[in-house]
Amino acid sequence: MADSFLLPEHLKGIAKIYVDRSMVDVPLTAKVTERLPDLPVEVVDPDNFPHGELEGKQSLYLKEYKGKFLRFCPGTRYYHCCGYRIIHIGEGCPMACSYCILQAYFQDNVLKIWANQEDLFSELGKAFSADMGTRYRVGTGEFTDSLALESVTGYSRDLIDFLGDYPNVCLELKSKIIDLSWMDVVKRTDRVLPAWSLNAPFVNEHEEFGVSTLKERLEAARTCAQAGFRVCLHFDPIIRFDGWREGYAEIIDMIFDYVKPEQIAYFSLGSFRHMPHLKPIIEKNFPDTTYIFDEFITGNDNKMRLLRPLRLRQFKFIVDRLRSHGMDKQLYFCMESTENWQDIFGYTPKDLGGLGKHLMKRAFGD
Repeated sequence: MADSFLLPEHLKGIAKIYVDRSMVDVPLTAKVTERLPDLPVEVVDPDNFPHGELEGKQSLYLKEYKGKFLRFCPGTRYYHCCGYRIIHIGEGCPMACSYCILQAYFQDNVLKIWANQEDLFSELGKAFSADMGTRYRVGTGEFTDSLALESVTGYSRDLIDFLGDYPNVCLELKSKIIDLSWMDVVKRTDRVLPAWSLNAPFVNEHEEFGVSTLKERLEAARTCAQAGFRVCLHFDPIIRFDGWREGYAEIIDMIFDYVKPEQIAYFSLGSFRHMPHLKPIIEKNFPDTTYIFDEFITGNDNKMRLLRPLRLRQFKFIVDRLRSHGMDKQLYFCMESTENWQDIFGYTPKDLGGLGKHLMKRAFGD
């Protein structure tokens, strides 16, 4: 496999592999080191991890994780959360998007992957089998990109194979990368939701680095839809820039050249928002970025949010454009107020039976 494996461009910045001493002999370590035979491997003790050794270069750390693998989305009670459950498989991302919140969480250039998959599957199995009548909408794209490391870890493939025995679980794979190598282990196409984050072409070109192109992502979405999957799409964050109307109109119209509305399970919309301390990090990492100097106020969740009139102006334009293509109940806001739902959609999550319940039905095709 090592001879035929072609390392994707977005992973060529990885300079070294670190492995917890307790994870040396697990299957994931064997798989990763086989696929990356030219990288040096160092066995480490977690308490003495050599932070900063590579002076800014990326490393891949195969770690024994001792926390909870199944988590709730870190939403807030002030705005409507989608009720998504996170399967925590690792931390960090090899791509570089200027707006990414992970910059505020992880600043050491260490891509962490939880190598103790047996522990992960044991925890998930106990949770999902406790009551097979309880349904779960889960995903892995919260603290990392679901597919960015798939070519070297096969993590999504392993997870899909495991979840094939749990028809009460629907898994979303959210990414900005194209990797469909997991498709051939899927037992039920109605229990896996391939998902891609999209944005206006200007944002893709100026604020997203190391990612697949918009055309490539939409081609992958079409491939999945033609194979019987329903896909998920996400505009998050929506950003204000000169010409944003034309930019979002272009990507919206482009979407429907590749997929039909009925092939989309759901489509989230989220305005750019950030913790106050993310701004100086963005300024340092992306000095040419200007949208962070827009008109922001502090929201109820203590995050900086675009002034409501400006935010609603963007939401209305985008929702109207999506509706003109036949979209309706697939659309939802990520972390917005009841008032904003009413003003833009003409209804609230309560009218849908609650956002979490509504999206659960969308995910399972009810």
